[in-house]
Amino acid sequence: MYRKVEDFVQEWEAASAGTISAIEAITNDKLGQSIVEGHNSLGWLAWHLVSVGGAFGQSAGFDVKAPAPGRQAPNDVSEIAEAYKKLSNGIIEGAAKLSDGDMLEEVNSVFGNIPRGKLLRILIDHQTHHRGQMTVLIRQAGLNVPGVMGPTKEMQQN
Repeated sequence: MYRKVEDFVQEWEAASAGTISAIEAITNDKLGQSIVEGHNSLGWLAWHLVSVGGAFGQSAGFDVKAPAPGRQAPNDVSEIAEAYKKLSNGIIEGAAKLSDGDMLEEVNSVFGNIPRGKLLRILIDHQTHHRGQMTVLIRQAGLNVPGVMGPTKEMQQN
């Protein structure tokens, strides 16, 4: 749980930069890459981070825009990346308006009433979970895996 706004913002900036690099590593022709037919494709996962990130941000009290629930993911990676960047900036702007005391304030979310700082911790954990799935699928798709949290196999070979 975050108790200081600055701690959340610093971690969010690093985490969202990694997510942007993962999204931008996807090519349009690989958006449908999934581990099994009909389950969590690269395109679905990337779009899920936009839509659910928006829902988390709204629950935290930030003025962020999110796609309507169930809206089909775009077929263009650049659209997904732009939507994610707008979401990420909105979360940073929303967090910048908070005080450290606001991190302890209870907010209503899909998890019930929880401290805002805990909701924001879950947001980052949720994103990290799905970004990990994405990096596996990126490699399975034959694309270059970005160094989200350190060097990748491809980076070490160069």
